Order: sequence, then C-alpha cells, then structure tokens
Amino acid sequence: MTDNKYTKYELARIIGARALQLAMGAPLLIKRPQELFDTTDIAKIEFESGILPISIRRPSPPRVEETA
Repeated sequence: MTDNKYTKYELARIIGARALQLAMGAPLLIKRPQELFDTTDIAKIEFESGILPISIRRPSPPRVEETA
C-alpha cells in the first residue's frame, strides 16, 4: 500500500470511517471506475491516492521529570 506511516489498526479505522461516509452519501474524491461499487474498495483507492482529508492524532507519552 503506502509507507508504514500508519499501524494496521489506524489504517482499518481510516478506511472504515471513509467507507461509512461514502455509504451515507458523502461525495467521492476520485472518479469512480465503472465496475466498482463497494464503498470499502473506493475508500482504499482514495487512501492509496493520498487525497483523504482524514488524519491520525497520536497522544504523546507523558513527560516524567526526574528528581535526584
């Protein structure tokens, strides 16, 4: 697919969220191929083309200050 920028869980969440949006009537961000109707496949193509406006925010670990 793309580089290993996302974990498999993040990727599943992004594809699933976009597929749900498409199923609910959101406009396509790509030109749909004639034979393609599955929203999951369309979401994968949109993700692979890099045009999805969905991002992942990862929490940063808490800062621990050492006292000595």
